[in-house]
Amino acid sequence: MRIRVLGNLAVLCATVALSYGMQVTKPHYADLTAPIPIDGAMNDTVRARSFAVRLDKVIFARQLKASQFGQEKLLTTSGLWVVATTSLTATGASTAVADGTWQGPTGLRYHQTERLGYRQDMPPHGVDPGLDKRGLFVFEVPSDQIRGARLLIAARQFGPLDAQARISLDALPTGADGQPSDILPEFDLDAAPGQTSQGQTPQGKT
Repeated sequence: MRIRVLGNLAVLCATVALSYGMQVTKPHYADLTAPIPIDGAMNDTVRARSFAVRLDKVIFARQLKASQFGQEKLLTTSGLWVVATTSLTATGASTAVADGTWQGPTGLRYHQTERLGYRQDMPPHGVDPGLDKRGLFVFEVPSDQIRGARLLIAARQFGPLDAQARISLDALPTGADGQPSDILPEFDLDAAPGQTSQGQTPQGKT
């Protein structure tokens, strides 16, 4: 009797261990339905399923000036403001590009800011075939999440098995501490392209 009990316990333990191992090692649903990354680099045209995107410029600033409801606001952040300027177009039918994420070197992700409200140059970006459209993606990012980062662009935030542009930012100049070489004290979102509110270029030169 004792041998039978011990045998049953051994079988039970083996079954539990096998079930736990399968649960731990099998892919999670989120992994199975994750977006399909399409890799590219800055200034390259990355073609996803329904749109194409080219990252033209990235600006870093400590403060961000923007107009909200007819009033000029100066927004601060505990990290850095990141303004990514892209060129977008549809690859087939007209569509929208609504999701932008900054992925740091450690894998941490920072979704596009919601502090700016609705703006025509902010997501969602409506795009048409054969027509390039300038689109901004704005983030608040810790200064240690710049070197080795990636910009992730997708048609929507939750798009199972849809294509996602994954743009490497290795070309961005950084210092020995990993922070951007060029950080503006202030950037005006409403200034003419290539100019800040202080009459400087994005590189901080007049």
